[in-house]
Amino acid sequence: MTVQAIASSAPALHISDLHGWYGESHVLHGVNLTVQQGEVVTLLGRNGAGRTSILRAITGLIGKRTGSIQIAGVETIGMPTHKITRLGLGYCPEERGIFASLTTEENLLLPPALKRVGNGMSVEDIYAMFPNLQERKNSPGTRLSGGEQQMLAVGRILRTGANLLLLDEISEGLAPVIVQALARMITTLRQKGYTVVMVEQNFRFAAPLADRFYVIEHGQVVEHFLADQLQEKMPVLNELLGV
Repeated sequence: MTVQAIASSAPALHISDLHGWYGESHVLHGVNLTVQQGEVVTLLGRNGAGRTSILRAITGLIGKRTGSIQIAGVETIGMPTHKITRLGLGYCPEERGIFASLTTEENLLLPPALKRVGNGMSVEDIYAMFPNLQERKNSPGTRLSGGEQQMLAVGRILRTGANLLLLDEISEGLAPVIVQALARMITTLRQKGYTVVMVEQNFRFAAPLADRFYVIEHGQVVEHFLADQLQEKMPVLNELLGV
């Protein structure tokens, strides 16, 4: 299965002069970033820098936002969350949101398909990517390990047909073997034509996977570079992130 080609030549995601608020708290200060179709882009930064707030602003899950957020050329800054999602957006928050009363397979089957984009992965496709989930398909969601819950959270998005994936700290706190499985997953998704935006604290996990990097500090982009510039940017990253 591959993601259906999008007729528009527009970027998968284009953000211009994005400001965001939680109540009276102004947390995003003029963010500008672009993600091309089929790219893997990582947002780097310290805790509290505003990376998760950017993902939440893209999905409309922030109190107030101004500026421009275009998904495949469609302006979404004034849209409610459910309409934004139908453009092919999938968000995997840090807390995962697994339903305790449902089995692994019931969790996978729960989200509806997104009507405006191509068909999602089948359950069989997801089991092939994550064999652990097939072994645990009848287990209640909260009986799964942290790594299995993370696989389930991502797999559930892939079932919907979303082709622009926002992944928030998917490697956090997981065993190395699970982190390796997630890295293989992202590589596979790129090969299938998905677009991925990751927030990651684990630099060793993110560095080999991303095509481009944005460094976020105090709700702003302070550095932007391509994967082949990573080595020359390491002194700056050490200063900004302590990597």
